[in-house]
Amino acid sequence: MDNLKDRVVKIIGILEREYPHSQTALAFETPLQILVATILCAQCTDERVNRLTPALFRKYPDAEAFATADRAELEMDIRPTGFFRNKAKSIIGAAAKIVSDFGGRVPDTMAELIRLPGVARKTANIVLSSAYRKAEGIAVDVHVKRLSGRLGLSKQENPEKIERDLMEIVSKKHWLDFNYLLVNHGRKTCPARKPKCPECKLAKLCPSAVF
Repeated sequence: MDNLKDRVVKIIGILEREYPHSQTALAFETPLQILVATILCAQCTDERVNRLTPALFRKYPDAEAFATADRAELEMDIRPTGFFRNKAKSIIGAAAKIVSDFGGRVPDTMAELIRLPGVARKTANIVLSSAYRKAEGIAVDVHVKRLSGRLGLSKQENPEKIERDLMEIVSKKHWLDFNYLLVNHGRKTCPARKPKCPECKLAKLCPSAVF
């Protein structure tokens, strides 16, 4: 475990130099907006979500507006992101609970966020880190899952088990940015189909590197 922790420190150092301004690619101004955008980006690209959300957030400016939205209309508003029926249900449900239980303010703790319909730990971690700069865990999305496996940081497949493994080996001071570092590296150098191992700055630290 100690050797693994040492390797993670080196990995983070390299990624911080490569991506010095890592943050979510989702455009937002408020905690509610990053919550909604994160729900929308499931099985959808950040770019597509960012094209849609400016008009969406003008139409639904606060939690009450989302909570009282006509579901069929909201479904059409978010249809380009895919899985729009489930996403609309989650957004309306989460917004309604935010209004009823939290006075219209998106909560800022993991325990409270995961009480919201459609919000699991990944979404909660992104809201906490992006909107509140709070670290209660590490968001495990498809990029973090893929790179954690390739880099030998976790052998698990379940996101929550991967998160537990990462929280054991990644210093808490890096929890806020670890997801964004891996996401940036996954997009630029280590995509799912054709990882660019010959040009990867992590190759010497990666047990999966192929040349």
